[in-house]
Amino acid sequence: MASQAAVEKAEASAPAAANTTARPRLLYIDNLRILLTTLVVLHHLSITYGAPGDWFFRDPGSLGDLSALLMTLFVAINQSYFMGFFFLISSYFAPGSYDRKGPGPYLRDRFIRLGIPLVFYVLVIGWLVHYTLAVNLRGFEGSILALYPLYLQHFNGGYVGPMWFVEFLLVLSVLYVLWRQFVKNPAAPPAGEAKAPSSLAIAAFGLAVGLVTFVVRLWMPMGTAFAPMNLQIPFVPQYVAMFVAGLYAHRRGWLAALSRRTARRWLVAVIALVVLFPIFMVAGVGLDGDPAVVFGGPSWQALFYAVWEQLMAVAMIVVLTVWFRERFNRQGGLARAMSGAAYSAYIIHPLVLVPLAIALRGVRLDLALKFVLFAPLFVGVTFLLAYGIKQLPVARDIV
Repeated sequence: MASQAAVEKAEASAPAAANTTARPRLLYIDNLRILLTTLVVLHHLSITYGAPGDWFFRDPGSLGDLSALLMTLFVAINQSYFMGFFFLISSYFAPGSYDRKGPGPYLRDRFIRLGIPLVFYVLVIGWLVHYTLAVNLRGFEGSILALYPLYLQHFNGGYVGPMWFVEFLLVLSVLYVLWRQFVKNPAAPPAGEAKAPSSLAIAAFGLAVGLVTFVVRLWMPMGTAFAPMNLQIPFVPQYVAMFVAGLYAHRRGWLAALSRRTARRWLVAVIALVVLFPIFMVAGVGLDGDPAVVFGGPSWQALFYAVWEQLMAVAMIVVLTVWFRERFNRQGGLARAMSGAAYSAYIIHPLVLVPLAIALRGVRLDLALKFVLFAPLFVGVTFLLAYGIKQLPVARDIV
């Protein structure tokens, strides 16, 4: 661990002009990508099995009250941080990549890496998912080719599906290149002097993002989407804030400098926030109340939830970053294979979840139990298929 910390400090302190050679992979970040991709699969699977949220297919089975509360807690914690964490990790590598390649090649690579999978999802994967739904749920009797003109005719932002993340990341990447044309990139701190933000500064950041989120949700509550991009506007403040935080984290060596002591403090915060959530739901919403009161608008519930969400986000990101850096900064064969296939798994996971969930809808169990029993199957099949796609020559250098 000491040698890896030294590598990270050297990387954080290296001048921008010196970033011309390949640097050692930060395996803990690769492993974090595996975790976050798995959580994306499980998040959408939990919605399939009764948790609140929007997804292509929902199993018609039943969910008990306790199970519903636990599933709601699961998706609330996920939603609070996992996509923001994706933006932070993605932008963390942007400065070094830009410095090595320059603006033109950097943008070209972004359009290849992000744009091609986005177009492929819209034109192929989305079509296959909607054909599966049309045949099994809507009585469509035509061929898969016969559906394609109808699919394109009724095209809308929903067809982008989970690729809204790739789409918005591409937009932020373009804005980053424009920013670099007008603003001098900050120099890295001298070797050994990189300091992570204090716990107070991290808390202030989370609180500020929470307040901005609350203000945005006064007019655009949770569930409001910018249709052409399938972009959930009520979560955009966090995504932008985390993207910017990732840029600063790279130059200042924050990920390497975060201490175990800081992580322990934020672990206590995670536990406290988890315990607080059901108390808040009972007191603020009630057992039979309308949960929409927390989605947005001028209510104390919406304010509390927005702040809770962003504090949970920074807490989870700090804890997981330090934990993975200290405990999971290595890979065996399985982890290497999953890491290489993580991006492909994110792209194709609806193509696994929807048909497989429809095939298993006849299994009559409490939906939470069904989720627990079948989650390994869904995750395993997704990564296995993604690994196979990754071996194709045409896909190897893109996903």
